[in-house]
Amino acid sequence: MKRILRPVTYILAAIYFLVDAVFMAVARPVARWIGRHFEFRRLRAWIRSLPPYPSLALFSVPVIILEPVKPVAAYLTATGQVMSGAVTFIIGELLKLVLVERLFHLTRDKLMRIPAFAWAYGKYAAAKAWLQETEAWRAVRALARAVKDSVARTKARLAGSFSRLATSRD
Repeated sequence: MKRILRPVTYILAAIYFLVDAVFMAVARPVARWIGRHFEFRRLRAWIRSLPPYPSLALFSVPVIILEPVKPVAAYLTATGQVMSGAVTFIIGELLKLVLVERLFHLTRDKLMRIPAFAWAYGKYAAAKAWLQETEAWRAVRALARAVKDSVARTKARLAGSFSRLATSRD
């Protein structure tokens, strides 16, 4: 039984990390934008003042609350509510990752003082590094860059068209 379950577990873990990594590509810029545009100085100072274990408890809250969104989204999709499932999954996952990213940024040094957390983070970082070395990951990154470049070119072309239109009306 262990021989059968081990590969399935690895595949499910790889899918989980892949989904988180893809969403993190969106969540990280959103988290940085929130950090730049919203001043939560008192809240940020309070979070930074927490000792390591309360920091870990705070860091865990978004994961505990928002991780069940995945099975809910799967249930919605399985019952034929594909759009509701997709929207639930995307919003829940982005919200979770943005909150986790901001909290990790604020509490990283304190969290790394907890031996079990530092060990688990090391394992997570190793799994993420392995995933990013795969050919599939490089292909997805190349495709994402191509899409991003295409969107930027289209946006620039539309902006040029609108500016010419506005100039011709004057």
